[in-house]
Amino acid sequence: MEEHGHSPEEIRTRIGAPRGRGYLRDVVYGAIDGGVTTFAIVAGVAGAGLSPLVIVALGLANVFADGFSMAAGNYSATKSEVDDISRLRAVEMRHIATDPEGERREVREILRQKGLSGDVLEEATAQITSRREPWLQMMLEGEYGLGSVAPHPMRAALATFAAFLVTGMVPLLPFLFGMEDAFRVSSVATLTVFFAIGGLKSLWSLAPWWRSGLETLLIGGAAAAVAYGIGSLF
Repeated sequence: MEEHGHSPEEIRTRIGAPRGRGYLRDVVYGAIDGGVTTFAIVAGVAGAGLSPLVIVALGLANVFADGFSMAAGNYSATKSEVDDISRLRAVEMRHIATDPEGERREVREILRQKGLSGDVLEEATAQITSRREPWLQMMLEGEYGLGSVAPHPMRAALATFAAFLVTGMVPLLPFLFGMEDAFRVSSVATLTVFFAIGGLKSLWSLAPWWRSGLETLLIGGAAAAVAYGIGSLF
């Protein structure tokens, strides 16, 4: 459980500079996909009975090309999210300028639904709408459900690419080092990484580590089994 202090200074600092959603989603997304897609290629090529050199070539191509593609896609998706926040902010600024009384009614309703009433509700509405920035933030949060900290597209992309690269290399290492029974070692190592990713993911959830680990293990294992089966047909 994450703990924090409640002294006036600690509260002021923490609330005044919220950290936003972070990059957990981007890291988990990249890590799972990196392991799944690379091992799927390894399993498919091994199932087809091709040489280790082919496995390494296709695997490395996947790690860098698909990893970059995922990072670019995440950058574009996150930037679209940021652009939409900017668009909605501009909409609310225009509404405040053209229909301030209507926007005050909206603020009043947002606060009413948070439990305020009577003179306290009217005073809070007047205080918030007396300054543009708190007014805008209240509308973005209450009307659209948006947080005060926008995600950072480039950092999200880099987090996805780094996680993809690290886990995507795991299935290839036994072949790169020319190990005996490389496919079996690759399978065990990759499935272990899947379980580890799930176990670490549980630190940010209420699920027990073993359940989260098994869930991720089953997802990755199913993808690998499908790829190996299709490869065996050839």
